[in-house]
Amino acid sequence: MRFQLVFARLAREKLSFVSFFFLLVLLLVAIFAPSIAPYDPEEQDLNNIMMPPNSSHWLGTDELGRDILSRLLMGSRAAIEAGFVAILIPLFIGVPLGIISGYIGGIVDDVFMRIVDGILAFPAILLALGITGALGASLVNAMIAIGIVFTPQFARLARGQTLQVRREPYVEAAKISGAGPWWIMLKHIIPNISSPIIVQASFSFSFAILVEASLSFLGLGAQAPQISWGGMLHQAYSMIFVSPWMMISPGIAILLSVLAGNFFGDGLRVAIDPKIKRT
Repeated sequence: MRFQLVFARLAREKLSFVSFFFLLVLLLVAIFAPSIAPYDPEEQDLNNIMMPPNSSHWLGTDELGRDILSRLLMGSRAAIEAGFVAILIPLFIGVPLGIISGYIGGIVDDVFMRIVDGILAFPAILLALGITGALGASLVNAMIAIGIVFTPQFARLARGQTLQVRREPYVEAAKISGAGPWWIMLKHIIPNISSPIIVQASFSFSFAILVEASLSFLGLGAQAPQISWGGMLHQAYSMIFVSPWMMISPGIAILLSVLAGNFFGDGLRVAIDPKIKRT
């Protein structure tokens, strides 16, 4: 019933609802990209290099005669993978640490928050660049770096929500009844702080797509023959005035994905808690 109510509220937010379906389509495209791509994304046709959009190649071809539409569809996989990994790592690491810190308090909370504050002092992009540079340039390492960057944000959010929930009467009643700390955190804390964490995950998903594209553009993300939208931008950068269509397609894909994630997150935040006004 709770899910149905949230979905009904989200449906009233037209822009957010459209963004939800855009992200759903993007997920399906990433899953079935090899089947729906009109050409082999790695197939080179040196007789048709840098062709503008036409009936055979709807988005044109690149400097090696590869079909841009096929590469764009395959590149969605890197974006989706980065988005999911970026929220799975903090969900399984940052959120539990934040809950433990907020519930136990004391010296554990002080030490933990100083570490979190120190990490958050670095801009997300720069921190991701440093971690990826240390681990090595690859899509997997880029996804790990993005997940590590987001972990303190989720930990801090979980800790703040836990500080509020642990003072609730039902938590005090559970303590009096003899329930242990782990049972209280699992049974009472996590279910009651899940809503803001879900919203944070939706925002982080879209930002992860942008960070992954940035790392790939700089050569620290997906490496050939892996395809990513950021890598496509990097390859087309030097030819922007000769073949602008090579940059337009991946650029628009990144823009729409990030906007859809933000609009969906904003609508989901309002749907979960209608008392919050849309920003």
